[in-house]
Amino acid sequence: MDEEYDAIVLGTGFKECIISGLLSVDGLKVLHIDRNNYYGGQSASLNLNQLYERFRPGQKPPAELGPSRDYNVDLVPKFIMANGNLVKVLVHTDVTKYLEFKAVDGSFVLNKGRVEKVPATDWEALKSPLMGLFEKRRAAKFFSYCQQYNERDPSTWRNWDLTRMTMHELYTQFGLDVQTIDFVGHAIALHQNDGYMMQPALPTVQKIKLYYESMMRYEGLTSPYIYPLYGLGELPQAFARLSAVYGGTYMLSRPDVEVVYNDAGAAVGVKSEGETAKAKFVVGDPTYFPEKVRKTARVVRAMCILSHPIPSTNDSHSVQIILPQKQLNRRHDIYVFCCSYSHNVAPRDKWIAFVSTTVETSDPQAELAPGLQLLGKIDERFVEVVDVFEPLEDGTRDKAFISKGYDATSHFESEMLDVMDMYRRITGKPLDLGKEDLRKRQESQ
Repeated sequence: MDEEYDAIVLGTGFKECIISGLLSVDGLKVLHIDRNNYYGGQSASLNLNQLYERFRPGQKPPAELGPSRDYNVDLVPKFIMANGNLVKVLVHTDVTKYLEFKAVDGSFVLNKGRVEKVPATDWEALKSPLMGLFEKRRAAKFFSYCQQYNERDPSTWRNWDLTRMTMHELYTQFGLDVQTIDFVGHAIALHQNDGYMMQPALPTVQKIKLYYESMMRYEGLTSPYIYPLYGLGELPQAFARLSAVYGGTYMLSRPDVEVVYNDAGAAVGVKSEGETAKAKFVVGDPTYFPEKVRKTARVVRAMCILSHPIPSTNDSHSVQIILPQKQLNRRHDIYVFCCSYSHNVAPRDKWIAFVSTTVETSDPQAELAPGLQLLGKIDERFVEVVDVFEPLEDGTRDKAFISKGYDATSHFESEMLDVMDMYRRITGKPLDLGKEDLRKRQESQ
């Protein structure tokens, strides 16, 4: 370990493994260390025995839940937008060869106490029970505008400057009602609160386009999401393999690892077991930098094992349900994530459902009640409240580049923004996913 590296990465969580892989591909000499003896960190997947060890130490799982090895329960469950930035990174780096994905059956939203499918296109809007006849026509025109909008083609703008016009003004132009705006903003554009309404409309229109393009990305999709077989724990390992292929070095089971700083307060390496490794900078999750982060929120998650699909979701094997804040008189949405044996994360005829939200009161578990009520009979339930941390600095001064904690959302879009921002801060350049992918580059060499 007494060597010099370009970069040292601490923690094998989802974000750290992507950064490690990308830096290795860029030709940097990377050392990747984790205090645990397994990959994944906060974003690991657990079998049933590990789940009970974590939440009910000394207790054995009931036999009726099935074999422990058939479970792959994500600690931070999130679906992947089929045309989102994570898929672009997977394709760009050729990490897809290490993973197998399957479509997610449905995307739903709570509306006036009912679970309804989210319409994402003009023709779906015309069939949706979420809206009355005249509202359907207005929504269809709005979706059509968003789908054909092209930032580079002024003929698609309708003389509206979306960099100046607010999203509230754009909704008003189409005469959309409050209920429609609610599911568009939260279940399609995936905003976590209504702050976006008074901001420029362009980012939200791009998010709506992304939802539609993800629906169209692969034939036969009934939602814009995909999910890896055997759970998200496969993702960090896949990027770890990518890093190793490009010369990255991995060390697990280093519980005493700590960052070393110089007299100017800049991170210059790490030490563990009496050895020191030097580096130009250090990357890691907040747990490795307790003095350099601040708590910004708390997230509560209930992990539930079911013997049936979630009611009112067309017997879906995998599904997302978003409960918009306004429907519940809250400041934050509630998210329901559900997967099953069809994605190899549970034994046959078992479903794993998660309900999560950002904590607003002194009784986090009670805040999950509206989501838990949608699940039907629950066989087992485990609840966890975790603190979410963010770095105090951006890393350019102290050479400590720290990821943000994982939010309550049931999709990866916000997490990928953090990964791409970290890459830009570390390298001084944006992540160019338009470049030829690695397979083409390797074939040409």
